[in-house]
Amino acid sequence: MKFILGTKIGMTQLFRKDGTVVPVTRVNAGPCVVAQVKTDKKDNVNSIQVGFFEQKKFRLNKAEQGHLKDLPSVRILREFRSENEVGLKRGDKFTVETFAPGEKVKVTGWSKGKGFQGVVKRHHFRGGPASHGHKDNLRMPGSIGAGGVQRVFKGMRMAGHMGDAQVSINNLEIIEVFPEENILAIKGAVPGAKGSLLLISTPEGDIKVEVEKSKKEVEPTGEGTLIPISHRDEIPTDAEKVKEEAPVGAEEKK
Repeated sequence: MKFILGTKIGMTQLFRKDGTVVPVTRVNAGPCVVAQVKTDKKDNVNSIQVGFFEQKKFRLNKAEQGHLKDLPSVRILREFRSENEVGLKRGDKFTVETFAPGEKVKVTGWSKGKGFQGVVKRHHFRGGPASHGHKDNLRMPGSIGAGGVQRVFKGMRMAGHMGDAQVSINNLEIIEVFPEENILAIKGAVPGAKGSLLLISTPEGDIKVEVEKSKKEVEPTGEGTLIPISHRDEIPTDAEKVKEEAPVGAEEKK
């Protein structure tokens, strides 16, 4: 199982190699960190809690600081459930390089809020007649039940709050992955407004965890680069550098 958190940037279009145009949604996904691992034996559920969008530590309360001890101060925490245990541990980090072009993913977001709307816009009612004495009920809902029942049945389609609901879309294709910019290009439209949170997942494959080299495995060269200790004998000394840079006749004059 693979998953990642991201925010919606907006829509654009990309060109395939054969010249066809593909409408895509650009998503700023990751990097993410594993904040907690829940198992069926201990927590009665197999899930991974993922953190996203690092922020300053002072914005976290004491409970959040304790939960994220020795981890980045992430702003967003979400859980992904799985049928089996995922081979991840607390502190693992991963990026968009986990995904590849051509994969089909499930995208979950929250639709745009429309506020309080009537039945014509919310439920696509046709409305009443426009003439013959129906001047006031063009967009009215009409009857909401029989008189003998003396109550309104549950689930009756009426006016109310529209939008701002969780929406999931399956089988969306990943067209392109941009690891340098942490961006996924997903075919088609995804729910939500620009900047809204998106949960991207697929039941197939495994997450590629970033491997950080420990201080024992690398040592600084003095030039801002890290070289494994196993190759430190290959690093030229200062005396060797001076000897290589010296002119050809310098030793002959001495």
